[in-house]
Amino acid sequence: MATREEVLAALKEVKNPGGNDIVSAGMVKALTVDNGAVRFVLEVPGAQAKAFKSIHKAAEDAAKSVNGVGAVSVVMTAHSAPQAPPDLGTRKSDPKGPQKIPGINKIIAIASGKGGVGKSTLSANLAVALAIEGKRVGLLDADVFGPSQPRMLGVSGRPASPDGTTILPLRNHGVTLMSIGLMTNDDEAVVWRGPMLIGALQQMLNQVQWGALDVLIVDLPPGTGDVQMTLAQKAEVDGAIIVSTPQDVALMDARKGIDMFNKLGTPIIGMVENMSYQICEECGHKGHPFGHGGVAKEAAKLGVPLLAELPLHLDIRVASDSGAPIVVSKPDSPQAQAFRNLAKRLIKDGTL
Repeated sequence: MATREEVLAALKEVKNPGGNDIVSAGMVKALTVDNGAVRFVLEVPGAQAKAFKSIHKAAEDAAKSVNGVGAVSVVMTAHSAPQAPPDLGTRKSDPKGPQKIPGINKIIAIASGKGGVGKSTLSANLAVALAIEGKRVGLLDADVFGPSQPRMLGVSGRPASPDGTTILPLRNHGVTLMSIGLMTNDDEAVVWRGPMLIGALQQMLNQVQWGALDVLIVDLPPGTGDVQMTLAQKAEVDGAIIVSTPQDVALMDARKGIDMFNKLGTPIIGMVENMSYQICEECGHKGHPFGHGGVAKEAAKLGVPLLAELPLHLDIRVASDSGAPIVVSKPDSPQAQAFRNLAKRLIKDGTL
């Protein structure tokens, strides 16, 4: 079967009117390749939409030329410069203390001391699972340097700003999303110092038109830096969920994250052990590739609940990469039910 890399390579042969290939120019968005079916969004400048009609056909033909590709769906969208959102990161930080965000009932932070433990995957699946349970859910991707939620939720396009101040978020799978990744190209690095990070986070909290939400899930970057401190000091955060894998190295960093929230006065809702186990598809054996029980012991020592033990499974990763989290792409699977059960537990115990 065709791979995403093969399709991208073919699309790089298509040039835009400026002479750059459409992939490097950041015009190809939300590309998915699934069993020979290729789908992507071709985002073009609004003022040049007519000039890109031939590019649309060329991009479609290029994708079809890849061996193993059957169907190709290309959606061309145009954005206009006047509706570009404000320049995030330039606004001076506000010296006020924690503030209630209008319209948002609760704010829950998803945190980890260490990267690569599945925090963003948990955030996306939990947000969608809560929406399935009938909650009004927003998801703020606060990982400015490594935003992944647009890809995980299958969202593309740039948020508009009708008045140059208010930012209109995007929405998919029942979740309202805001991410710095919607403002930049996929391969564009965000090179900001602390004050710009603080300003961007405050704008995404206070200038986004979130509407009425039961809960805003905040996907934090790993570590204990400016973003975590700013969130706790500028917004009324109702609690944090700490994500860790079972091994000692991850738990060492998780303890630092917990200590930071304790110092900032943010309650710890509980801990989640991710990649806790793996079920062999051939024999059904339940293995623990990263060990087992470390997070449960840490939670017991801290006096907080172990909220869930989530599996390690290829389908979870594939679903996240495709833009349809496992709770919607395979809702009846055991992997999806693990996230659904976590959402139901948070609702049942009154957290949400």
